[in-house]
Amino acid sequence: MSKVLSNKDNLQVIYEDNHIIVVNKRAGDLVQGDKTGDKPLSDVIKNYIAEKYNKPGNVYLGTVHRLDRPTTGLVIFSKTSKALPRLNKLFVSKDISKTYWALVKNKPEKEADTLIHWLKKNPKNNKSTAYIKEVPDSKKAILHYKIIKKLDNYYLLEVNLETGRHHQIRSQLSSIGSPIKGDLKYGFDRSNKDASISLHARNIQFTHPVSKDELNITAPLPKDPIWDACL
Repeated sequence: MSKVLSNKDNLQVIYEDNHIIVVNKRAGDLVQGDKTGDKPLSDVIKNYIAEKYNKPGNVYLGTVHRLDRPTTGLVIFSKTSKALPRLNKLFVSKDISKTYWALVKNKPEKEADTLIHWLKKNPKNNKSTAYIKEVPDSKKAILHYKIIKKLDNYYLLEVNLETGRHHQIRSQLSSIGSPIKGDLKYGFDRSNKDASISLHARNIQFTHPVSKDELNITAPLPKDPIWDACL
């Protein structure tokens, strides 16, 4: 399922059918439009659909979830109004499994662990702070990680989210002293050359909202020697 179906205009379509489209987001791509005014991935996909299927007029596309701009990996979009509320329900009910890969320089104290924090977002600097105990306006955040590979200078972590909070993985890993490679905002000491952070939405598993087929989709890693060493 990880075969790239299209790479037109740097758009990596990993899976597509009548109701959904799953793409491998590049670092720097916006999932949805924001105050920067930069062209979002949603518009790129609409153009792709219009051209591929020769569709005149407006193309329907529903945004189901998001990834931070400097991260890479799988993002699901809905191509039909029938599929969108069903996909939304999968996320709300947590009937969708998302696995992330993260590169960190500092080895976590435990080989595998469940992290529980309360995250509080500061909209002024677009950053979330992780607290051990609940504080006003905070939201409970739970993730599970395990070390899956030791590289020369980094550790590859596999991360599974139980909740979906603002900058959750970035904030929680930073709070245990293992900020993600390239993530200056959360304490890494230097940036990646392409301004990315080394966090990749690697795999997603869910039941198709219309066909009920079981989907297991994996995104290729970014082209980078350190990511190459993870395979």
